Amino acid sequence: MFCSHKQSSLAKMAAPESGFGRSFQHANPSLPSSIPKAFFKSYVCHPTRPLYVSSSLNNFNFVEEEPKEKLSVKCNAYQSRRSEPLQMGLEFVSQQLEQIDTQKLKIGIYFATWWALNVVFNIYNKKVLNAFPFPWLISTLALASGSLMMLVSWASGVVEAPKTDLDFWKALFPVAVAHTIGHVAATVSMSKVAVSFTHIIKSGEPAFSVLVSRFLLGETFPLPVYLSLVPIIGGCALAAVTELNFNMIGFMGAMISNLAFVFRNIFSKKGMKGKSVGGMNYYACLSMMSLMILTPFTLVAEGPKMWAAGWDSAVSQVGPQFIRWVVAQSVFYHLYNQVSYMSLNEISPLTFSIGNTMKRISVIVTSIIIFSTPIQPVNALGAAIAVLGTFLYSQAKQ
Repeated sequence: MFCSHKQSSLAKMAAPESGFGRSFQHANPSLPSSIPKAFFKSYVCHPTRPLYVSSSLNNFNFVEEEPKEKLSVKCNAYQSRRSEPLQMGLEFVSQQLEQIDTQKLKIGIYFATWWALNVVFNIYNKKVLNAFPFPWLISTLALASGSLMMLVSWASGVVEAPKTDLDFWKALFPVAVAHTIGHVAATVSMSKVAVSFTHIIKSGEPAFSVLVSRFLLGETFPLPVYLSLVPIIGGCALAAVTELNFNMIGFMGAMISNLAFVFRNIFSKKGMKGKSVGGMNYYACLSMMSLMILTPFTLVAEGPKMWAAGWDSAVSQVGPQFIRWVVAQSVFYHLYNQVSYMSLNEISPLTFSIGNTMKRISVIVTSIIIFSTPIQPVNALGAAIAVLGTFLYSQAKQ
């Protein structure tokens, strides 16, 4: 016997707080008493596909006298376009729980790798800039290294090459322009001030995001979002005023980087919506276009003659290991950005924002320890307030 039923209201019935969820557990006492909501969501029937119920009745007696054998009924539910019954047993529950644990482990590995790569990049980047103060060339080498790595990966088949068209590259161009400006400005800042100071100022990026979105795009935000900007702006201002080695170029570089990355995110959200390229391939394409944009400006801003003199001086002071520093700085720059884009594909924007805040804390603390950066208590307080404000912003934004 077969029958079908359109599932106009089945989706609501499958919630754990509904009667379906309670009766399902009641009818299956072998199931755990605390099944997560994610389990019930995982087997919710599609609301637009019919549900076919098949039943086979064995030994059914239609005579009025009492049947001699016990009635046995077997009933299976089949969703449209499925050849197997929906699994609702204990084994299915354990599979769902295992998938949730695997996803959590995967996200944890992404975060740990992202933070570690970013810390290593910042250390090598500052070492290179201390010996070779040419931020435009260093920025270009970082983009060139990542572009070369991805081209080799595509050519060798390690990574599947993305399928792009002219519309994709047109939409990517404004994103690449903003990315290039933000990248160079941050490198210029780090060449003039301590790594910790640059990242303290860069923690003020949410303030730029809200102000640009409000006054240029006309977006509005709830009151908690605006209130979260108070500790961000106040903490950055306190850290800047009390910075022992304050440099205006370094300060402005960090501020320009904040503004540029805000526009990069806006252009990316608006222009890249609906595009199929994502994750590491998206960042690879972004790096290649940024490299083409940046190269001519780098030649004009610094030039080969300055590089040659500066390179000889750096090698004579540091030794052959300077070359290893440059290679490490370039490679780790691409890797940490690639992992961050890969993790963004796996997690929500809120989780990514929290992870970015924690990453900035790890970079600030590590750089202060590695480079023995002098810091006053009031300066540390300003940094803590700014980072806390960033965390509050990520919570209020949701």
